Amino acid sequence: MHTPEQSQLGKSSAYVDQYDASLLFPLPRLAKREEIGAAVNPPFFGADLWTAFEVSWLNLRGKPQVALAHFTIPCETPNLIESKSFKLYLNSFNNTRFADASEVLARLRSDLSEATWRGSQTQGSVGVRLLEADQFDAQQVHELDGLLLDRLDVECTRYTPAPELLRANHDEAPVSETLVSNLLKSNCLVTGQPDWGSVQIQYSGAQIEQEGLLQYLVSFRNHNEFHEQCVERIFMDIWSRCKPIKLAVYARYTRRGGLDINPFRTSHPGALPANVRTARQ
Repeated sequence: MHTPEQSQLGKSSAYVDQYDASLLFPLPRLAKREEIGAAVNPPFFGADLWTAFEVSWLNLRGKPQVALAHFTIPCETPNLIESKSFKLYLNSFNNTRFADASEVLARLRSDLSEATWRGSQTQGSVGVRLLEADQFDAQQVHELDGLLLDRLDVECTRYTPAPELLRANHDEAPVSETLVSNLLKSNCLVTGQPDWGSVQIQYSGAQIEQEGLLQYLVSFRNHNEFHEQCVERIFMDIWSRCKPIKLAVYARYTRRGGLDINPFRTSHPGALPANVRTARQ
Protein backbone atom coordinates (compact mmCIF):
# COMPACT_ATOMS: atom_id res chain seq x y z
CA MET A 1 0.00 0.00 0.00
CA HIS A 2 1.11 3.56 -0.65
CA THR A 3 2.49 5.78 2.11
CA PRO A 4 2.54 9.61 2.14
CA GLU A 5 6.34 9.59 1.87
CA GLN A 6 6.09 7.76 -1.48
CA SER A 7 3.90 10.48 -3.00
CA GLN A 8 5.05 13.47 -5.08
CA LEU A 9 4.56 15.83 -2.12
CA GLY A 10 7.64 17.98 -1.55
CA LYS A 11 9.34 16.60 -4.68
CA SER A 12 10.08 18.03 -8.09
CA SER A 13 7.45 16.67 -10.48
CA ALA A 14 7.32 16.55 -14.26
CA TYR A 15 4.41 18.40 -15.84
CA VAL A 16 2.33 15.85 -17.74
CA ASP A 17 -0.19 17.50 -20.08
CA GLN A 18 -1.61 14.38 -21.71
CA TYR A 19 -4.31 12.43 -19.93
CA ASP A 20 -2.82 9.94 -17.45
CA ALA A 21 -5.00 8.30 -14.80
CA SER A 22 -1.97 6.60 -13.23
CA LEU A 23 -0.95 9.96 -11.72
CA LEU A 24 -3.62 9.57 -9.01
CA PHE A 25 -2.01 8.48 -5.73
CA PRO A 26 -4.45 6.84 -3.29
CA LEU A 27 -3.53 6.67 0.38
CA PRO A 28 -5.21 4.26 2.84
CA ARG A 29 -7.36 5.86 5.53
CA LEU A 30 -6.88 2.93 7.92
CA ALA A 31 -3.59 3.80 9.65
CA LYS A 32 -4.73 7.22 10.82
CA ARG A 33 -8.09 5.87 11.87
CA GLU A 34 -6.32 3.30 14.02
CA GLU A 35 -4.62 6.18 15.87
CA ILE A 36 -7.96 7.70 16.86
CA GLY A 37 -9.88 4.49 17.58
CA ALA A 38 -12.00 4.62 14.43
CA ALA A 39 -10.53 1.74 12.43
CA VAL A 40 -13.48 -0.61 12.96
CA ASN A 41 -17.07 0.61 12.66
CA PRO A 42 -16.25 4.33 12.93
CA PRO A 43 -19.09 6.30 14.55
CA PHE A 44 -19.39 8.69 11.61
CA PHE A 45 -20.66 9.05 8.07
CA GLY A 46 -19.87 11.77 5.58
CA ALA A 47 -17.70 12.72 2.65
CA ASP A 48 -14.79 14.83 1.49
CA LEU A 49 -16.01 17.67 -0.71
CA TRP A 50 -13.34 18.86 -3.14
CA THR A 51 -13.45 21.84 -5.47
CA ALA A 52 -11.10 22.14 -8.44
CA PHE A 53 -10.76 25.67 -9.78
CA GLU A 54 -8.27 24.85 -12.56
CA VAL A 55 -9.87 22.32 -14.90
CA SER A 56 -9.17 22.55 -18.63
CA TRP A 57 -9.02 20.38 -21.74
CA LEU A 58 -9.13 20.78 -25.53
CA ASN A 59 -12.14 20.20 -27.73
CA LEU A 60 -11.76 18.18 -30.92
CA ARG A 61 -10.70 21.32 -32.81
CA GLY A 62 -7.96 22.04 -30.27
CA LYS A 63 -9.74 24.95 -28.59
CA PRO A 64 -9.22 25.12 -24.79
CA GLN A 65 -12.21 24.60 -22.54
CA VAL A 66 -12.37 25.61 -18.86
CA ALA A 67 -14.55 24.50 -15.98
CA LEU A 68 -14.88 24.21 -12.23
CA ALA A 69 -15.39 20.77 -10.72
CA HIS A 70 -17.00 19.55 -7.51
CA PHE A 71 -16.02 16.10 -6.23
CA THR A 72 -17.76 14.14 -3.47
CA ILE A 73 -15.64 11.30 -2.08
CA PRO A 74 -17.52 9.19 0.50
CA CYS A 75 -15.64 8.69 3.76
CA GLU A 76 -16.40 4.96 3.42
CA THR A 77 -13.82 4.70 0.65
CA PRO A 78 -10.72 2.84 1.87
CA ASN A 79 -8.50 5.50 0.32
CA LEU A 80 -8.21 9.24 0.10
CA ILE A 81 -6.41 10.92 -2.80
CA GLU A 82 -3.16 12.73 -2.07
CA SER A 83 -3.81 16.30 -3.20
CA LYS A 84 -0.68 16.95 -5.29
CA SER A 85 -1.33 13.80 -7.29
CA PHE A 86 -4.90 15.02 -7.82
CA LYS A 87 -3.54 18.28 -9.22
CA LEU A 88 -1.03 16.49 -11.48
CA TYR A 89 -3.85 14.25 -12.72
CA LEU A 90 -6.08 17.22 -13.53
CA ASN A 91 -3.16 18.91 -15.34
CA SER A 92 -2.89 15.86 -17.58
CA PHE A 93 -6.20 16.89 -19.18
CA ASN A 94 -4.82 20.26 -20.28
CA ASN A 95 -3.58 19.31 -23.77
CA THR A 96 -5.81 16.28 -24.29
CA ARG A 97 -8.69 16.42 -26.77
CA PHE A 98 -12.14 15.28 -25.67
CA ALA A 99 -15.36 15.23 -27.63
CA ASP A 100 -17.27 17.21 -25.00
CA ALA A 101 -17.60 17.89 -21.28
CA SER A 102 -19.56 14.67 -20.74
CA GLU A 103 -16.52 12.64 -21.82
CA VAL A 104 -14.33 14.53 -19.35
CA LEU A 105 -16.93 13.97 -16.62
CA ALA A 106 -17.03 10.24 -17.30
CA ARG A 107 -13.23 9.95 -17.16
CA LEU A 108 -13.07 11.86 -13.88
CA ARG A 109 -15.78 9.77 -12.26
CA SER A 110 -14.32 6.46 -13.43
CA ASP A 111 -10.71 7.23 -12.48
CA LEU A 112 -11.47 8.68 -9.07
CA SER A 113 -13.90 5.90 -8.19
CA GLU A 114 -11.30 3.27 -9.07
CA ALA A 115 -8.53 4.97 -7.06
CA THR A 116 -10.55 5.69 -3.93
CA TRP A 117 -12.13 2.21 -3.79
CA ARG A 118 -8.95 0.37 -4.82
CA GLY A 119 -8.24 -2.69 -2.66
CA SER A 120 -11.79 -2.96 -1.37
CA GLN A 121 -14.18 -5.84 -1.97
CA THR A 122 -16.88 -3.19 -2.21
CA GLN A 123 -16.91 -0.84 -5.17
CA GLY A 124 -18.71 2.47 -5.18
CA SER A 125 -18.76 5.72 -7.08
CA VAL A 126 -17.38 9.20 -6.54
CA GLY A 127 -19.66 12.15 -7.23
CA VAL A 128 -18.40 14.55 -9.90
CA ARG A 129 -20.05 17.73 -11.14
CA LEU A 130 -18.56 19.94 -13.87
CA LEU A 131 -19.51 23.62 -13.99
CA GLU A 132 -18.80 25.21 -17.34
CA ALA A 133 -18.17 28.92 -17.92
CA ASP A 134 -21.83 29.87 -18.32
CA GLN A 135 -22.40 28.71 -14.73
CA PHE A 136 -19.54 30.62 -13.10
CA ASP A 137 -21.59 33.72 -12.27
CA ALA A 138 -24.03 31.66 -10.18
CA GLN A 139 -21.35 30.46 -7.76
CA GLN A 140 -21.86 31.75 -4.24
CA VAL A 141 -19.63 32.80 -1.37
CA HIS A 142 -20.99 32.16 2.11
CA GLU A 143 -19.43 31.82 5.55
CA LEU A 144 -20.21 28.85 7.76
CA ASP A 145 -23.36 29.42 9.80
CA GLY A 146 -23.16 29.35 13.59
CA LEU A 147 -22.05 31.17 16.71
CA LEU A 148 -18.48 32.42 16.27
CA LEU A 149 -16.14 31.04 18.92
CA ASP A 150 -13.43 33.50 17.89
CA ARG A 151 -15.24 36.28 19.77
CA LEU A 152 -13.94 34.78 23.02
CA ASP A 153 -10.87 36.37 24.63
CA VAL A 154 -9.04 33.19 25.64
CA GLU A 155 -5.41 32.46 26.41
CA CYS A 156 -3.94 29.89 24.01
CA THR A 157 -0.79 28.01 24.98
CA ARG A 158 -1.26 24.59 23.35
CA TYR A 159 -0.34 24.11 19.69
CA THR A 160 -0.51 20.34 19.33
CA PRO A 161 -3.84 18.53 19.74
CA ALA A 162 -4.95 18.65 23.37
CA PRO A 163 -8.27 16.82 23.73
CA GLU A 164 -8.12 17.25 27.50
CA LEU A 165 -9.20 20.86 26.90
CA LEU A 166 -12.65 19.61 25.87
CA ARG A 167 -15.31 19.69 28.57
CA ALA A 168 -19.11 19.43 28.64
CA ASN A 169 -21.65 20.17 31.37
CA HIS A 170 -23.58 16.95 31.91
CA ASP A 171 -25.43 18.37 34.94
CA GLU A 172 -27.61 20.71 32.90
CA ALA A 173 -30.32 20.10 30.29
CA PRO A 174 -29.01 19.14 26.85
CA VAL A 175 -28.75 21.77 24.14
CA SER A 176 -28.44 21.93 20.36
CA GLU A 177 -25.81 24.34 19.07
CA THR A 178 -23.84 25.24 15.97
CA LEU A 179 -20.41 26.70 16.68
CA VAL A 180 -17.85 27.95 14.18
CA SER A 181 -14.24 29.11 14.17
CA ASN A 182 -11.92 30.53 11.53
CA LEU A 183 -8.83 29.78 13.60
CA LEU A 184 -8.24 26.19 12.47
CA LYS A 185 -4.72 25.68 11.16
CA SER A 186 -2.77 22.49 10.68
CA ASN A 187 0.20 21.49 8.54
CA CYS A 188 0.67 19.07 5.66
CA LEU A 189 1.66 15.65 6.94
CA VAL A 190 4.62 15.42 4.54
CA THR A 191 5.81 18.94 3.67
CA GLY A 192 4.88 20.76 6.88
CA GLN A 193 3.35 23.59 4.84
CA PRO A 194 0.43 25.37 6.55
CA ASP A 195 -3.19 24.48 5.87
CA TRP A 196 -5.73 27.15 6.83
CA GLY A 197 -9.37 26.39 7.52
CA SER A 198 -12.68 27.23 9.09
CA VAL A 199 -14.64 24.66 11.05
CA GLN A 200 -18.29 24.21 11.98
CA ILE A 201 -19.38 21.98 14.87
CA GLN A 202 -23.04 21.05 15.21
CA TYR A 203 -24.14 18.96 18.15
CA SER A 204 -26.96 18.01 20.47
CA GLY A 205 -26.26 16.95 24.05
CA ALA A 206 -24.50 18.24 27.13
CA GLN A 207 -23.37 21.81 26.49
CA ILE A 208 -19.73 21.98 25.42
CA GLU A 209 -17.63 24.61 27.15
CA GLN A 210 -16.89 27.10 24.40
CA GLU A 211 -13.60 28.42 25.76
CA GLY A 212 -12.11 24.95 25.97
CA LEU A 213 -13.43 24.05 22.53
CA LEU A 214 -11.78 27.12 20.98
CA GLN A 215 -8.49 26.39 22.76
CA TYR A 216 -8.71 22.80 21.51
CA LEU A 217 -9.22 23.88 17.90
CA VAL A 218 -6.27 26.27 18.17
CA SER A 219 -4.17 23.39 19.50
CA PHE A 220 -4.01 21.93 15.95
CA ARG A 221 -1.83 24.87 14.89
CA ASN A 222 1.45 22.93 14.74
CA HIS A 223 -0.07 19.51 14.03
CA ASN A 224 0.97 17.63 10.87
CA GLU A 225 -1.94 15.74 9.33
CA PHE A 226 -4.03 15.77 6.17
CA HIS A 227 -7.33 17.71 6.19
CA GLU A 228 -9.50 14.59 6.27
CA GLN A 229 -7.51 13.15 9.17
CA CYS A 230 -7.73 16.35 11.21
CA VAL A 231 -11.51 16.47 10.90
CA GLU A 232 -11.86 12.84 11.93
CA ARG A 233 -9.57 13.46 14.90
CA ILE A 234 -11.67 16.47 15.94
CA PHE A 235 -14.85 14.42 15.61
CA MET A 236 -13.51 11.51 17.66
CA ASP A 237 -12.08 13.75 20.39
CA ILE A 238 -15.39 15.59 20.85
CA TRP A 239 -17.37 12.35 20.56
CA SER A 240 -15.35 10.58 23.26
CA ARG A 241 -14.71 13.54 25.60
CA CYS A 242 -18.05 15.38 25.47
CA LYS A 243 -20.31 12.43 24.60
CA PRO A 244 -22.90 14.34 22.53
CA ILE A 245 -26.08 12.65 21.36
CA LYS A 246 -25.47 13.91 17.82
CA LEU A 247 -22.39 15.47 16.28
CA ALA A 248 -21.28 16.85 12.91
CA VAL A 249 -17.90 18.40 12.11
CA TYR A 250 -17.38 20.27 8.84
CA ALA A 251 -14.16 22.03 7.84
CA ARG A 252 -13.50 24.18 4.80
CA TYR A 253 -9.81 24.58 4.03
CA THR A 254 -8.36 27.26 1.78
CA ARG A 255 -7.29 26.10 -1.65
CA ARG A 256 -3.77 25.06 -2.57
CA GLY A 257 -2.73 24.40 -6.16
CA GLY A 258 -6.24 25.19 -7.37
CA LEU A 259 -7.89 22.64 -5.06
CA ASP A 260 -9.75 22.96 -1.80
CA ILE A 261 -10.71 20.04 0.46
CA ASN A 262 -13.71 20.22 2.76
CA PRO A 263 -14.28 17.13 4.95
CA PHE A 264 -17.65 16.52 6.63
CA ARG A 265 -18.25 13.88 9.31
CA THR A 266 -21.54 13.26 11.11
CA SER A 267 -22.79 10.74 13.63
CA HIS A 268 -26.18 10.47 11.94
CA PRO A 269 -26.67 9.97 8.19
CA GLY A 270 -28.31 12.80 6.32
CA ALA A 271 -27.82 15.31 3.55
CA LEU A 272 -24.31 16.59 2.90
CA PRO A 273 -23.72 20.34 3.27
CA ALA A 274 -23.75 22.42 0.11
CA ASN A 275 -20.28 22.76 -1.37
CA VAL A 276 -20.23 26.57 -1.16
CA ARG A 277 -16.89 28.32 -0.71
CA THR A 278 -16.10 30.81 2.03
CA ALA A 279 -14.46 34.19 1.40
CA ARG A 280 -10.98 32.85 2.21
CA GLN A 281 -11.35 30.07 -0.34
